[in-house]
Amino acid sequence: MKNTKPLLNELARLDREEAQRLASVATKSPEGRRRFPEETAAYRQHFALDADRILYSRAYSRYIDKTQVFSLVANDHITHRVLHVQLVARIARTIGRFLRLNEDLIEAISLGHDVGHPPFGHDGEKFLSDLCLEHGLPPFQHNIQSVRLLDRLERKGRGWNLTLQVLNGILCHDGEVHSRNLHPEPMATFAEFDQKLEDKSQYPERATMPATLEGCVVRLADTIAYIGRDMEDAIILGLIRREDLPEKCRTILGNTNGTIVYTLVTDLITHSHLGDTAESSSIGFSEEVAATLQELKAFNYERIYLAPSTKQQNPLVHDCYRRLFDHYLACLDGSTGNLCGDVDLMTDISPHYLQHYSSEEKVRDFIAGMTDDFFLKEARLIGCRVPEKK
Repeated sequence: MKNTKPLLNELARLDREEAQRLASVATKSPEGRRRFPEETAAYRQHFALDADRILYSRAYSRYIDKTQVFSLVANDHITHRVLHVQLVARIARTIGRFLRLNEDLIEAISLGHDVGHPPFGHDGEKFLSDLCLEHGLPPFQHNIQSVRLLDRLERKGRGWNLTLQVLNGILCHDGEVHSRNLHPEPMATFAEFDQKLEDKSQYPERATMPATLEGCVVRLADTIAYIGRDMEDAIILGLIRREDLPEKCRTILGNTNGTIVYTLVTDLITHSHLGDTAESSSIGFSEEVAATLQELKAFNYERIYLAPSTKQQNPLVHDCYRRLFDHYLACLDGSTGNLCGDVDLMTDISPHYLQHYSSEEKVRDFIAGMTDDFFLKEARLIGCRVPEKK
């Protein structure tokens, strides 16, 4: 192996420059904590390395065909999950740069926050959650699944050994929850993280807060990234017209995605506060903008997310979820040999992990990892009637 000492010296320089450049309450790269020690001396900063590990993961590659809001639409300009996470990363990095926070940590959390989404977005998440409860598992939550994939399932059960700060930000992103201001709740150990993960798994309604200011930025950037973009997609598909937006939203936030993003980012940068400690700091909006954003969310839910046309294919997708779950369980217990040979059903995992990995958990994780198209392909093979793109 080549001598890496000069590169390690460069790492020390980068860390010194970062400490001088970032705000005192920002998360510095040397603070990154990994679950397991790594044999190879890393000459790259912790959070930059994590961002690349996520980018090279198999779970990230499957973003390319995961629903954001609109499924089964034959229009290349409609947002898929892969574009959404890239938009979150760019918006969050802009905010982080102006607040002098750690952009590498922000990017890593952004890129990984939605890898646990199952096929067909939040509707698919609800279908899979119901099946989990029927089979004695905790309700399915995509943020927990994102952590499970990156921390435990990828690389044949070894995971990517990501830092505590990145995994915490992914667990606590909760972009659908409306918040005006976020105050981080620092976390020091993986034992604390594992307990928080378990609590959230058993009690999905329990509120979680990121441990870092960077995690708080990503959580609010998630909302900024989807709220106007979903509106634009709905206009393209003819669900709404631009003039349908509430007048207050058009006046204060704007009536295009670009204007909405600019207004929200500017307001958040202006009204966030960095104190002497992370706990005394906050990331958030002005009162007027936060209230208007909440009104726009309500509009989107009524006119877009819950619109009958958005959900008209759901009965077919729901039926395919149930039949695939039952089929894969039958494959694992040996009660059927039909059409079971072409999928590994999460069996290509280290023996140590398999010891505590139930058939129901394997099926949950296998289905959750599917792209939309692969889900439909598998459903067709077992005789499901599947919806078609329009």
